[in-house]
Amino acid sequence: MKKTSSSHIRVLVVDDHAMVRRGLATFLKVVDDLELVGEAASGQAAVQLCAELQPDVVLMDMVMPDMDGATATRLIREQSRSIHVLALTSFKEELLIQSALQAGAIGYLLKDVSADELTRAIRDAHAGRSTLSPEAAQALVHAASRPPAPGLDLTGREREVLTLMIEGLNNTQIAGRLIVSPSTVKSHVSNILSKLGVSSRTEAVTLALRNRIVP
Repeated sequence: MKKTSSSHIRVLVVDDHAMVRRGLATFLKVVDDLELVGEAASGQAAVQLCAELQPDVVLMDMVMPDMDGATATRLIREQSRSIHVLALTSFKEELLIQSALQAGAIGYLLKDVSADELTRAIRDAHAGRSTLSPEAAQALVHAASRPPAPGLDLTGREREVLTLMIEGLNNTQIAGRLIVSPSTVKSHVSNILSKLGVSSRTEAVTLALRNRIVP
């Protein structure tokens, strides 16, 4: 027997494929405490419907034309912190997972998830608890264990000096451009080489260009 409407978790389904939306709608209709309140075929439509319907949980596809799921998630969370977005997608690329979670998604699941697992994830999302697929969890572990990108600890002045090094200027020319003494520039260059873990100006320039450390 269905519970009263006031006790239902109100769910909005967002996916650009009609068959996926239909399947999720059918699934939601047979779970006692879940209620389908709307469907959207794009990220833009999802943002608009969330403003109108104020669902409890949004099942959000990540890859869609018009507006991707991460952008839609961020906009939805900006307009209402009470709406929880659960990414539900076929893609398990690390960057996509990170962009979804950074945008404010409370969980990330793949579409091959079982009905019981999806039901539990929706209930958890409504309660403010996160659910991650094993692939999403592994991606986060991999990202956390990756060494930081080189150059993050360079100061603003060191970045300026590195930019001029890339242009091919020597210490005297850099000093003239920045209106500082050559000894000051020499000190900056020494710090840059140390922070980048290289032993020559050529290596520093090569590393900076390869990793786009400066614009």
